[in-house]
Amino acid sequence: MKIAIIGTGAMGSVYAALLADNGGHDVWAIDSWQDHVDAMNENGLRVEGASGDRTVKLNATSDPKTVSDVDLVIIATKYDGVGDAAKASLQISKPSAPILTIQNGLGSADIVSDVVGSDRIVMGVVGGFGASMKGPGHAHHNGMEFLRLGEMDGGMTDRLEAVAETWRSGGFKVLTFDDIHKMVWEKLICNCTYSGTSALTELCVGEIQADPHAWSIASQCALEAANVARAKGIKLEFDDPVAYVRAFGEKIPNARPSMLLDHLAKRPAEVDNINGAIPREGAKVSVATPVNSMVAALLKAKEASFAR
Repeated sequence: MKIAIIGTGAMGSVYAALLADNGGHDVWAIDSWQDHVDAMNENGLRVEGASGDRTVKLNATSDPKTVSDVDLVIIATKYDGVGDAAKASLQISKPSAPILTIQNGLGSADIVSDVVGSDRIVMGVVGGFGASMKGPGHAHHNGMEFLRLGEMDGGMTDRLEAVAETWRSGGFKVLTFDDIHKMVWEKLICNCTYSGTSALTELCVGEIQADPHAWSIASQCALEAANVARAKGIKLEFDDPVAYVRAFGEKIPNARPSMLLDHLAKRPAEVDNINGAIPREGAKVSVATPVNSMVAALLKAKEASFAR
């Protein structure tokens, strides 16, 4: 299968390496980081860590126009790159090719849907992976748990199962769902618990749990997010959101969320689709979200200083 991955940062690099190496697919890595693209073309893509240590030869480019007739497009950019990636996916894919979007937080699939239509979209939710870039052409893979997949329009389809089998061929553990939106919200609740709090305090997940002041903020973020989800009719699998996010965090005590890593590098983070998504969605269902609102505002104020 010919697969294009738009956005081969840390997570996209893991996807590309395993699908090309284990799965034997014709993988094209599309990324705007030219040094990364050059390194992949010259030396291959190296991914080490939980999935082993491998260097894989694949095709890499910074220009989507050089790619065509793709059977599966995977959009793995950050939130601010989703719109351009959606437009590129139309140019490079076969007319009936599924477009899989995998991002943290909320809203990416809607952006892609506005460009390609919801009927072509498969949504992905990853958990327990974690990855970081060691340098151009070199990623470190921290964990290897589950990829959850579902049709944006719902239901279990032959196409969904075919996409799942493609990922399984790469060595990924895959679960399929007829309602992927529930999984998106369950991950979002975890993200907004730790991401904003970590970026503001520079504490890792375990340190947030251990500090009563940090935990008071983090746990309220979780409660607000769960209240919004329930008001929207999302049927969460748990009754106690605080116990849920604590159990989640206990598995990854040393993790530093990507929002923290962005802020340490003086880069804007995915605020609008994580903590910032909670007040936006809360307003639609008349649920107050003062803590997430404050966390999002503080994150934006902090980011304003990066340009100075």
